Amino acid sequence: MTMTFTLAPPPDMPDREAGRLLFAGPVDFVKGVVAMSGLPPPDRLEVCFAGRSNVGKSSLINALTGRKNLARASNTPGRTQEINYFALGEMNRFLVDLPGYGYAEAPRPVVAKWQALLKSYLAGRQTLRRAFVLIDTRHGVKDVDEEIMTLLDRSAVTFQVVMTKSDKVSKAEADANIAQTMAALAAHPAAYPEIVVTSSEKGDGIETLRAIIATLV
Repeated sequence: MTMTFTLAPPPDMPDREAGRLLFAGPVDFVKGVVAMSGLPPPDRLEVCFAGRSNVGKSSLINALTGRKNLARASNTPGRTQEINYFALGEMNRFLVDLPGYGYAEAPRPVVAKWQALLKSYLAGRQTLRRAFVLIDTRHGVKDVDEEIMTLLDRSAVTFQVVMTKSDKVSKAEADANIAQTMAALAAHPAAYPEIVVTSSEKGDGIETLRAIIATLV
């Protein structure tokens, strides 16, 4: 049976409030991890954000948390080489910022090392409830995105696509690339059937994404 993909609806009032409260509370940087042995104890639910370099991941995390510089945005793709852990609320959630995949201006051995770390994390973290895979609304799904989504399928990790930078394209172009993304997701059994369309600059989709994270169990 083919999965049907739709846009995530706006959250209802209780879920919206849960999301607001979660991100209105403390958001603390815990640690940057360069090896699986450095991961924090798996004592709470966590969600992670994965995306190609320059997809707008840092800007999205900053918009979610309402902090301008929590996740460091860089003009140099591939700058983040660690798995960065943030504690949400009263330490009942981890938000995990993964290294950007795809293009990176770094020596090949360095790139290979952090790509291996990313894959090890996605395949082996028992407390990971959902991976959010960021897709640029300007471009749709690319081959490197397919690789990560296939890894998540194999690891049986539910992932949900978040379209970024929706304000950077015309509605017609956005609609076409969202449709392309939905078509690509049909081949991935681990894909969650609702896509969240966001703009970090305008705030579109931020309440929805907060509510989703807050209500995961």
